[in-house]
Amino acid sequence: MPSTIHLDIVSLETNIFSGLVEMVVVTGEMGELGILPGHTQFLTLIKPGQIRMALPGNIEDIYYISGGILEVQPKAITILADTVVRATDLDEAAAIMAHENAQRLLADKKSNMDFSLILSQLAQATAQLRTLKLIHKKTTKD
Repeated sequence: MPSTIHLDIVSLETNIFSGLVEMVVVTGEMGELGILPGHTQFLTLIKPGQIRMALPGNIEDIYYISGGILEVQPKAITILADTVVRATDLDEAAAIMAHENAQRLLADKKSNMDFSLILSQLAQATAQLRTLKLIHKKTTKD
């Protein structure tokens, strides 16, 4: 069995990543998905969360994704993303502010608010904060 598989991460704006990986972990609709070379083919939606990649040479790379679609084929993995940001490039202060604002709006409970939009914003801010927490843990280990 091969030890690597080709991964493409593409957003609406640009190609984010294209290369060989040993493993990819993303947050699917039903939870965390770990994909290794030789994985069964499938297609699923991705929830806001992280894309964690194990690159050859024992290197890990982490991105935040706001959502998208994951396709696994025999020789390639493709992630079509709404928004992708390298975890180290996330703005922690903005994520905290967005999280607090969404929580405040939900607590306000005004009937003219779009609760699904606010819940989506809360999920994205929470996913960004979890991604930042993962990066902080990783940097304190190294």
